[in-house]
Amino acid sequence: MGKAALIVADMLNDFLDPQGSLYVGPQAREIIPFIARKIGEFRTEGGVVIFVCDAHAPNDREFKLFSPHAVRGTWGAQMIPELTPARGDYQVKKTRYSAFSHTNLGELLKKEEVTEVRVVGVLTSICVLETVKELFDRDIPTVVYRQGVADADPEAHTFALKQMQRVLGARVV
Repeated sequence: MGKAALIVADMLNDFLDPQGSLYVGPQAREIIPFIARKIGEFRTEGGVVIFVCDAHAPNDREFKLFSPHAVRGTWGAQMIPELTPARGDYQVKKTRYSAFSHTNLGELLKKEEVTEVRVVGVLTSICVLETVKELFDRDIPTVVYRQGVADADPEAHTFALKQMQRVLGARVV
């Protein structure tokens, strides 16, 4: 029988700390307690917790679109202290928006016999949306926790939630 996995997307200093290079804003800080509770629930219930984190090279092509952020080995690429990974959690480093692009996430989900994925993190309209699209393409049922995602752009956030539900079949709860 399969199990559920919780993907925690990009809860990094550069996005969540006011000193971070791409600080999302106070709305992102507000989701931290909810995410911490969900992580605790998954650990207690034997679910799989996967922290997916930007880990860019200093000259990453993404920096033509966004200011440099989450550069490997820097403070900005570190997980925020409130959500420290525990023994048994997974960490997947990524260099693109989707958590599947050039990572082992697909193999990890198969290895752990995951049959449903739940998603939290930032940014709703970029990395969360792109990861949910990939889950849809892999026919993996997906739940997005409305209280657990945030974006710097309120309109993009709302649009992404609608897209994930209407177009990609995710349950937004």
